[in-house]
Amino acid sequence: MLTLLTNARLYAPAPRGLCQLLIADRRLAAIAAADAPALASGPTVTVLDLEGRRVIPGLVDPLVHVTGGGGEGGFGSRTAELGLEEALASGVTTLVGALGTDAVTRTPAGLLGKVRELAAGGLSAYCYTGSYQLPPVTLTGSVREDILFVPEVIGVGEVAISDHRGSQPTTAELTRLAAEARTAGMLAGKGGIVFIHTGDAPTHLEPLREVARTSAIPLAQFLPTHINRTRELFEDGVRFAREGGRIDFTTSTTPALIADGEVPAAEAVARALHARVAPSRITLSSDANASLPRFDAEGRFAGLEPGRLGSLFEVLGECVEAHGLPLERALGMASTHAADALGLARKGRLAEGFDADLLVLADGAWTIDEVWALGRRVHRRG
Repeated sequence: MLTLLTNARLYAPAPRGLCQLLIADRRLAAIAAADAPALASGPTVTVLDLEGRRVIPGLVDPLVHVTGGGGEGGFGSRTAELGLEEALASGVTTLVGALGTDAVTRTPAGLLGKVRELAAGGLSAYCYTGSYQLPPVTLTGSVREDILFVPEVIGVGEVAISDHRGSQPTTAELTRLAAEARTAGMLAGKGGIVFIHTGDAPTHLEPLREVARTSAIPLAQFLPTHINRTRELFEDGVRFAREGGRIDFTTSTTPALIADGEVPAAEAVARALHARVAPSRITLSSDANASLPRFDAEGRFAGLEPGRLGSLFEVLGECVEAHGLPLERALGMASTHAADALGLARKGRLAEGFDADLLVLADGAWTIDEVWALGRRVHRRG
């Protein structure tokens, strides 16, 4: 199965001008200038002219609650599962599913089943073992064996720190968990990342620094998210990234959360870059289908809205159009840097040998015309 895309204005994410891209089954077999001899021809080749439209890597989302989330306000506040059609239209071609606050009525087995459903629909879908609480819930009885033996499991998360909904883990517990994930990842050829939910308690990211200070685990073994939750946490996240860690900003938000002090994700990216945080230390995630809850001063539930997978693409547009970031620089936050942090070797770039995950953008607008996942067109606008 050969597909030749011609006249693609390629951002890989670095700009490469007008190109032709040859897709062989699931991967990019070759890339050449548009005016070079055709990369393939003949009756077995499907040729599609993209007419100069921009082509960018498919987005990589490190946190999606594919089985739904919420529940902090009782069973009536549970959020819905992610639908396949919504996922295909969002521009996210690679996602990582996670459990959150509720790891009782939503289970690791249910999470894995949903991940496999999305993969059957054409996406690249992975998941974390564990949830907010420790000891972690697992499929096999251990984090190590889940990462080693379950192909879709690439790390552990979303483990909560500095949050009243977490299990208030000790330094020793976090260190042991990170060591187990790191070693299992090495043995399995995976990232073994420890994905961290960060709350708004004043301890912020200090629990992760304490692990690095008292053990051989590097800060980069962790990927803490929701760093734009409050302005105080954002400032601590900037320091954390300068110290060698990575930080992840949440793209789903609400006007109420922003009024409460959350930093909008595009603004957080611009401010972090202005503070001289290396771009490779910044990622974006949607927190899709999770609840975006509000709590009062005493920690009582005050309402929620669900996160949206499409917010990831929208925030990239805000980075470019509202904050003046070059497209190639913004793209890395939701493609290259995310894939590198997660240890997904063939994701996040459009290069020979990489998976053929790409978005075709509308001419002159921040809109997705087509989504290609693993060499197949899975969505077309209209």
